[in-house]
Parts: sequence; structure tokens; C-alpha cells
Amino acid sequence: MGGVPTALHFTNDPAACELLAQDPFALLVGFAIDQQVPVQKAFAGPQVLKERAGTLDPSKLAAMDLGPVFAEKPAIHRFPGAMADRVRELASVVAEEYGGDASRIWSEAKDGTDLRKRIASLPGFGEMKIKSLGAVLAKHFGVQAAEELAPSHPTLGDVTSAEDLERYQAWKREYKKAARGA
Repeated sequence: MGGVPTALHFTNDPAACELLAQDPFALLVGFAIDQQVPVQKAFAGPQVLKERAGTLDPSKLAAMDLGPVFAEKPAIHRFPGAMADRVRELASVVAEEYGGDASRIWSEAKDGTDLRKRIASLPGFGEMKIKSLGAVLAKHFGVQAAEELAPSHPTLGDVTSAEDLERYQAWKREYKKAARGA
């Protein structure tokens, strides 16, 4: 693909989908909080955070107490305290190491190994998130260094519509069911 998509269809809120595509830090926040909640809830989180905090500027978020912002009803995440801390840490890393520009994480990566190291150093990013973010960067944004990170199985990188998201989630449920049975 390449370029910048107008929206990433990882949630049901059109404004949130556009924000994910247009703001690299929003995309990272979605991935950071994508655990123990549905994908749609996690990736709607950056839009809710922006509305409540008034910004997605990493340096501003790093200086804020995000606990009340995450806990306000309806909570951004089922573990608002832990995720508020994680996002504040993420904002701090992006502000301090990348001058507040999250896209530098991938745009300045020398190769796939360097990109893997950069993503792995982010708070809350383990192997599955490295691969899934890599797939999104490679397939939606044309980031060459991310191509080798993308796994062969379906990821959010394969989601280009609400229908794709439903198919991806059905695949993921079956995959988890099979893994539990193994």
C-alpha cells in the first residue's frame, strides 16, 4: 500500500479510525492498551483520551496524571489505573527519545532488527504487539523496515474495513480456542 491511509478500521467510531491513521502516537496508544479488552474498545481509547485530556501531545500527556482521565465513566480501559500509567510512560518515552514524534520510531529505524528493538523498548509492547504493529506499519503505511516483523497469520494489518475486523476477530477467537485445547 504505502502512504497514509485515511482511516484504520480497528474500532466502530469513525473519528477514532481516522485518528489512528493520522496520529502515530494515537496508534501506539491503541496498541499499548490493547489487552484484556475488545480490540474496538482499545483502539477507540486514543480518541476518548484526546477528548478528555484535550491533547495527544506526548510531552503534555507525560506530565499529566492520567488516572482520572482513564477512570472517568465510561472508563477508557477495564484497568484504568494500570493503563493510565502505561500510556503516561509511553508518552514519556516518545517525548524524551523521539522528540514527541512517534513516527520517528519507524521512520528512523535502520532495518527490521532496529525497528523490533525500538518497538520492544516501548512500555507494554511484547512479541505479539511487535508483530501486529509491524504488520500495520508494513501493510498500511508502506514501512519497509516493518515487513520482516509481520507474521504470516492474520493481524490488524489485514484489516481494511469493519467487515475485515469482524473476520479478524472470528479468526482470533478460533485461534485462542484451539490454543486452549492444545
